[in-house]
Amino acid sequence: MTGRLSATAKPHRALNWLLPGILFLIWLVASETGLVPFYLLPPPRDVVAMAVNYIFGIAGQDAYAGRFFRDFTASGTRVLLGFGLAVITGIPLGVLSGRLSLVNKLLSTTINALRSVPGISWLPLAMIWFGIGVKTTVFLVAMAAFFPVYINTEAGARQVSSTLLQAGAMMGVGRLRGTFAILLPAAMPNIITGLRLGLGISWAYLVLGELTGVPDGLGALIMDARMLGRIDIILVGIILISLIGRLFDLGLCRLLRLSFKSSRRMS
Repeated sequence: MTGRLSATAKPHRALNWLLPGILFLIWLVASETGLVPFYLLPPPRDVVAMAVNYIFGIAGQDAYAGRFFRDFTASGTRVLLGFGLAVITGIPLGVLSGRLSLVNKLLSTTINALRSVPGISWLPLAMIWFGIGVKTTVFLVAMAAFFPVYINTEAGARQVSSTLLQAGAMMGVGRLRGTFAILLPAAMPNIITGLRLGLGISWAYLVLGELTGVPDGLGALIMDARMLGRIDIILVGIILISLIGRLFDLGLCRLLRLSFKSSRRMS
């Protein structure tokens, strides 16, 4: 039985790489045949060589050699700080708004109005408030991630049947314990969706924050490469951000599965 399940799982895992493989082939053909000029789309071998130099090269050999771990540490720290702020504010407010009509009326109009404002509109204000650096980037990441976390938590909390909480109360479960033992597990599918969306958006807004002139970070790498016309470096930055963002998403799902029984069925 186990062997049959393993054999069934392998084709599904292969499907995960089907679209990336097709995109890579299109890129390879377009660059190698000259359908797209070299200065617009370098061939994969040049991008891979630059990625190897950027990750494993000796610092000081050129402007980009060996910079990856410093940039990754800076960007990862900013994402985790901003996303953490979004989580510790978005989930409690979402639960309160989903269960208490007064809180919902108080917050709903303001939050839904603010989430319509494009992120780039906050950038000049953030730079005036916090200057160029970590604070501006963390603010933008937190602002962007807050909305999907809050909205999905609110929707999940609202959909939890009051009968469940009443049944818990009849069994002696207090309101605080019922929140953690009944409400949050029942709302967990929506909360996980909000967390995953918020984490993904965090990486997008990280790049926006790092385009302001910070000295390190994956977004700063892309900005420097744009100024120099280095398409290969821009592609390296984009690919690395997509891979790291996916790894962070998998790590988040794994952490949630280990922490909450109700999330173990979620992918």
